[in-house]
Amino acid sequence: MKGHPRRILEDLRRARVLVIHPRDEEGSVLIGQLRRLGCEVKAVWPLPAVLPEGTDTVFISVEDTATDQAVQVFEGHDPAIIAVVTYESPTSLRAIYDLNAHGVMSKPLRPLGILTQFTLARYRHGYEARLAAKVRKLEETLKGRRLVDRAIRLLVDEQGLDEDAAYRLLRDQATSERITMAAIAEDLIAAHETMRRLGLKR
Repeated sequence: MKGHPRRILEDLRRARVLVIHPRDEEGSVLIGQLRRLGCEVKAVWPLPAVLPEGTDTVFISVEDTATDQAVQVFEGHDPAIIAVVTYESPTSLRAIYDLNAHGVMSKPLRPLGILTQFTLARYRHGYEARLAAKVRKLEETLKGRRLVDRAIRLLVDEQGLDEDAAYRLLRDQATSERITMAAIAEDLIAAHETMRRLGLKR
């Protein structure tokens, strides 16, 4: 969400927000301000059994909600979460931690500050998603490297190739089949394990 303020506001207006808050004056302040920003807002109370389809941001009153149930409802959806709290009590802090809240708002709620927390929460959520994607990519790269190294070792030990020749063989086969070297290495290792189980290993 980096860039011009207009792009930040456009991102907020595209948000699909769920407000889980008692139907009181402060809930009305929150819902009204979000709707004035132009984003799609749904309000529910109490906590729904399932998260509405497409929800990407949730404002939730944590003192009035069973946190363990909320975690289950949010599981698999990964929305940006803004916790709404009344007191900085150990219970509230634990709820914020368990929900992995991306932002926190304190009561009494006022229109001033809602936009800031909304923006920061969505930015943090997006940043965490990008970071997690990079970590997954690095893990896949390391896994692929380990597979290739193991396949090279098999070719050296079983076929008498030197490491450079084994590497070129895997690379050329991957290029020929238009797949990754890791995929070729995985097939080679699987075939070797199958032959070993059948007693055909040299």
